[in-house]
Amino acid sequence: MLGVNRQVYYRSKKTKLHKQSIAQKVIVMVREIRMIMPRLGGKKLYFLLKDQLSPLKVGRDKLFRILSANHMLITPKRQYHITTNSHHRFRKHKNLVSTLDIERPDSVWVSDITYVGTRANPSYLALITDAYSKKIVGYNVSTSLSVDGSVKALEMALNNRKQREYPLIHHSDRGLQYCSNDYQKLLDDNGITPSMTEKYDPYENAIAERINGILKQEFDIAKNVKDFSLKQQLIAGAIKTYNNVRPHFSNHMLTPIQMHGQNKLKRKQYKSKKLNNDVIVQL
Repeated sequence: MLGVNRQVYYRSKKTKLHKQSIAQKVIVMVREIRMIMPRLGGKKLYFLLKDQLSPLKVGRDKLFRILSANHMLITPKRQYHITTNSHHRFRKHKNLVSTLDIERPDSVWVSDITYVGTRANPSYLALITDAYSKKIVGYNVSTSLSVDGSVKALEMALNNRKQREYPLIHHSDRGLQYCSNDYQKLLDDNGITPSMTEKYDPYENAIAERINGILKQEFDIAKNVKDFSLKQQLIAGAIKTYNNVRPHFSNHMLTPIQMHGQNKLKRKQYKSKKLNNDVIVQL
């Protein structure tokens, strides 16, 4: 009566129900992962779910179509808060890592401070990350930009340091915290060589900036949590998940913990057009 063959109609209806069933299964898988990594992107979702998606005949493109149809694609957030005060009387050091080839863990640590609070409840996260593996080796959450938070993050990193017999470079911006006498003494006491950015270009400390972005955009650690103790617990949980679960493109899709446990893989890197042609940046 409608000019459509009965078989074609029911086959089309059955196919539609089958596709909806597959999409629903995929959504459940994605939500399970995003329970612990709320804003994980599609490419990493596909890597983590590849074995489960294969029997359903869902490839990367189909996964993206399902995410798009269900409004589950991630739009990056843009947030910017100044946490660096480089106008101070303390000594500043040269950049020693801009052209350095980093071939093993615990050879270069990068440090930064990022804002994780609100106007009513300001708080700051000091991070120390291994440049080779992207593992967060030390961190501290505090309510001020005092030197104490950065020192505590460094002390945690030193306690976690395994390969003490090899030389280590500590790279940071020229912030007051990293140039202070207390911080520099702790580096010197442990035989660590200081290195600092020489320009106001975030690409000079790209790894630290990238890790800040991952924690704030994918793990949403900068959410409005008034209870400071709860915020500390949430950030500790996010860092644990980041180190142990989240794969990195620059780590050949290994997690930071997996990458940190070996030294055979060569880290992925690229040349930055924003700096001079010889500078290599690693994300």
